[in-house]
Amino acid sequence: MIFITAKFRVRPSDADNWPRIAADFTAATRAEPGCLWFDWSRSLDDPTEYVLVEAFRDDEAGAAHVQSEHFREAQRTLPPHLAETPRIVNVTVPQQDWSRLGEMAVPGDA
Repeated sequence: MIFITAKFRVRPSDADNWPRIAADFTAATRAEPGCLWFDWSRSLDDPTEYVLVEAFRDDEAGAAHVQSEHFREAQRTLPPHLAETPRIVNVTVPQQDWSRLGEMAVPGDA
């Protein structure tokens, strides 16, 4: 799968509204057949920073995502709300879902 983590620093005036601002893009991406997950989190230390964790089934699904109309629309509509260019980590990993964190295993959880 293609595993991507990106940090978005949002303008302070838009930080509280970011989930609404990105809602159409988020919903459309989650509806893509090759999207495994597309989840936003807000930093506990910096309220203007959002972290996006996303995964796509394979290179073909990742390519379909960046070639989609909703991605092109996001390229036009999201940057005016950003304070800086997002930072990204993009890797291919040999799995299709989350692995369990054995170092913090919960007893009885299979």
